[in-house]
Amino acid sequence: MSENTPKQPPQSSSVPGDRIAKVLSRAGIASRREAERMIEAGRVRVNGTQIDSPALNVTARDEISVDGVLVGDPEPPRMWLYHKPTGVVTTNRDEKGRGTIFDDLPDDMPRVMSIGRLDLNSEGLLLLTNDGEVKRKLELPSNGWLRRYRVRVNGRPSEDTVEPLRKGITVDGEQFQPMTVTIDRQHGANAWLTVGLREGKNREIRRAMEAVHLSVNRLIRTSYGPFQLGELKSGEVEEIKRKVVRDQLGIELADNSGTAVKKKPSQLKRTPRKPGAPGPGRPGLPKAPTEKLATANSASGKPKPGYGKSKPSRPAHDATAPRKFGVRVKSTRKP
Repeated sequence: MSENTPKQPPQSSSVPGDRIAKVLSRAGIASRREAERMIEAGRVRVNGTQIDSPALNVTARDEISVDGVLVGDPEPPRMWLYHKPTGVVTTNRDEKGRGTIFDDLPDDMPRVMSIGRLDLNSEGLLLLTNDGEVKRKLELPSNGWLRRYRVRVNGRPSEDTVEPLRKGITVDGEQFQPMTVTIDRQHGANAWLTVGLREGKNREIRRAMEAVHLSVNRLIRTSYGPFQLGELKSGEVEEIKRKVVRDQLGIELADNSGTAVKKKPSQLKRTPRKPGAPGPGRPGLPKAPTEKLATANSASGKPKPGYGKSKPSRPAHDATAPRKFGVRVKSTRKP
């Protein structure tokens, strides 16, 4: 190359560090896509300079701030179980001024984001994490995690009524994958169903039920993949032990930076577990059927700590029993 030939700018692969959106995601600020939107909105500064493009690599020497607040070093990946009540949304901010789940979380919790979502009038299990990469990986459709719900509908459904849902149904031009639907019992003008699905499209269960002329008046998520709501009370949050996250989900630390990686399915040993005892839920919620979702177990076939039903010596609904799954934290939410 001659001396007069201008130097080409370095390619992104040769620039040290990681993309700014990935760093923000890893620090628990937001998912990678949300971080990109924050950058485009001018909310992010690097070394005091406002940036408007996510096409920027940063290193540990760079000073990053979001909305004027400095971003610290990423923490190791952590996850929590949260019993979302009705009347709150799962977004960080709501344009209509409605309350969010983040308003009521304990003050000593780090900045977290939800894995998946539940709409305003839905309740039950919501997974939280401080790591955007964990959120991204666990929301991938390829995971195929089964989400199970207790659904109360107005009407008298029959097997013929719900059969289209089991085969897959198209609503407003959008194709929904087949659901597992069990009619549990009729209670006056309402019926309780158990519904399982492996995707998370917007208001999918409510829209699917409307398509077969059933109106949902209560919807409770009871499990998400291997995690179950159990006896966690409305508004309570419980941290999942890191060993459970590592062993059951295959998530571990790739390096000292705190980046979370997920093992390939071939590296995980999964065997069906024994049926577990359902939690009592709120008054008026009937017991779930004994069929339970298969979850990750040890090679011996015995459930690992935190999974399955309570020990025989304790009643299934004994709220005073020690929690093996994680550390329960009381929410600041007022009754």
